[in-house]
Amino acid sequence: GDMEPPNSSAAAQPDVCFGVFNASDGRSNAQKSIASPWFSTAFGLIGLCSNLFALCVLISSSRQLSSRSRSPFLVFLCGLVVTDFMGLLVTASVIIPYHFIKFVWAEVDPSCHLCNFLGFSMVFFGQCPLLLGATMAGERFFGINHPFSRSTSISKRRAWSIVGLVWGFSCALGLLPVLGLGKYTLQYPGSWCFLTLLPDTGDVIFCLLFALLGIFSVLLSFIFNTVSVVTLCRVYHDRESVQRRRDSEVEMMVQLVGIMIIATICWMPLLIFIVQTVLQQLPARGQIRMLPTETQEMLLIYIRMVTWNQILDPWVYILFRRAVLQRVYPSLRPRPSILSLYPVLNPSLRRKFTAG
Repeated sequence: GDMEPPNSSAAAQPDVCFGVFNASDGRSNAQKSIASPWFSTAFGLIGLCSNLFALCVLISSSRQLSSRSRSPFLVFLCGLVVTDFMGLLVTASVIIPYHFIKFVWAEVDPSCHLCNFLGFSMVFFGQCPLLLGATMAGERFFGINHPFSRSTSISKRRAWSIVGLVWGFSCALGLLPVLGLGKYTLQYPGSWCFLTLLPDTGDVIFCLLFALLGIFSVLLSFIFNTVSVVTLCRVYHDRESVQRRRDSEVEMMVQLVGIMIIATICWMPLLIFIVQTVLQQLPARGQIRMLPTETQEMLLIYIRMVTWNQILDPWVYILFRRAVLQRVYPSLRPRPSILSLYPVLNPSLRRKFTAG
């Protein structure tokens, strides 16, 4: 029962990761309607195809790239698309078969290995895009506001190293429940595992760590992008530079702002919901052993909103490229770089910055 306190043998029982959600609480009809296999399959296929198409376009663009200032941005964007693609592929490979087979988790995975893997995947592939978005915003912030502080832009190797660091940090975060801080548990309607929104100390710490880190990443992206957009607007409206704009910086900022808006709309409701839920349950001091029905259903709704982030991200790059925009607005033409918007430089120094 859900009112029994945990004992010394609880670690060997299935309710370690299956006790938060009760699959036999009389909501079978609701589960069938909300957990349609075709709904999950359509979402997964659309997301995978979108990210695969965007990845092909990115690879083609990087081969034709002549500007070194855009190179690190494409690397970060490629890392984002790869992350979204792998996230959909890994999670869908578990969730979609469940909807068709309706296997019993406690029988298929009594040791919770599959549940822990799926929970880790949800955290890892969820946190990575937020951190990568903040990284991209930071790179553009320094590239636009301090274009002369670096002799050259970030190399591709260094950019990939930064992407690797983001992946490594997110991996370490996702492994915390496996190492003992918090736990991953089965969530309504019984098809996926995620962090546990219960008032246990370890669960509260992990939930707050995950949610606050995500909120911080979104806010950091907003600050960096806002300053960068203001800088571009101020420089572009300079009387001496109005005829010497470059569409490349604008293109990158439009894509970056689009990614930020999508991440904010899709992720902030879930992150705020996690913080509110665990803080409101703190007075219970661990007495709550099962999530309320309303909390389980709201968590599912917010997770489905997050899924749209992985589907919409690639379309930001696919649709907001100059090659596409020039067909819609033919007057767009390639123009000099952002460096030409600043006061006149020594010719040799200008060649040093604009080489590529």
